[in-house]
Amino acid sequence: MLKILKYFPNLTPEQIILFEKMGPIYRDWNEKINLISRKDIDSLYEKHILHSLAIAKIIDFRPGTRILDVGTGGGFPGIPLAILFPTSHFVLIDSIGKKIKVVQAVADELELKNVTAIHGRVEEVKEEFDFVISRAVTTFPAFVEMVKKNISRKPLNALPNGIIYLKGGDFQEEIKDFKRKIEVREIANFFSEPFFETKKVVFLPVNK
Repeated sequence: MLKILKYFPNLTPEQIILFEKMGPIYRDWNEKINLISRKDIDSLYEKHILHSLAIAKIIDFRPGTRILDVGTGGGFPGIPLAILFPTSHFVLIDSIGKKIKVVQAVADELELKNVTAIHGRVEEVKEEFDFVISRAVTTFPAFVEMVKKNISRKPLNALPNGIIYLKGGDFQEEIKDFKRKIEVREIANFFSEPFFETKKVVFLPVNK
C-alpha cells in the first residue's frame, strides 16, 4: 500500500481505505480460485495494482469517461483505475467465467458503483467507449482489429480517444505498422521498482 501512496500522494481517505482492502480481498479469493500465481499474490500492490495505475501517469480521466477493460482477468487494470477515477465508468470483460465472477465480487465488496463486469468476448460488444485498456492479452495488431469498433469518435479528454495497452519486453515488430501514430512510454520513468524496467504503456489514438 505504501507503494501506491509513494506515487499517488493525493489519494482521498476513501481511496486509501479501498486500496488497503484490495490486498485481503484478493488474497482470500486467490485461495478459492487461482487468479494470480502464489508468488505474485505477495507482490499484488506492485505487480498488479501499481502496474495498473501506470495508465494514470499518462491520462487523468475526466468525469463521464467510459473505459472498456478487455481480458481483465482478476480485474486489472480496471479495478485499481476505477478506485482512482470514481467519476469515470469502467466495463470489465473476460471470456473466463470464474474470473469475471471474482471481478464482480471484488467490485461488490469494495462497493464500486462505477464498475460493470461482463462475461463474454469483446467481439460481441457493440457499445462505444472513450478508451479501451488492457494488459497485453494478444498481439497488438490483433488487439487493434478486435477493439477499434468500440472506440467513440467524440473526444472527452485531453488525450484523443484510443487504446491504452500495458506491455512488457521488446515488441517493436508488433507496432511497426503503427509507428507514425503510436506513443510508447517507459513505466520506469514513473515508478522506480526493478519490476518496471521493461514495462511500457502504449497509447494508440484510433480514428474511424
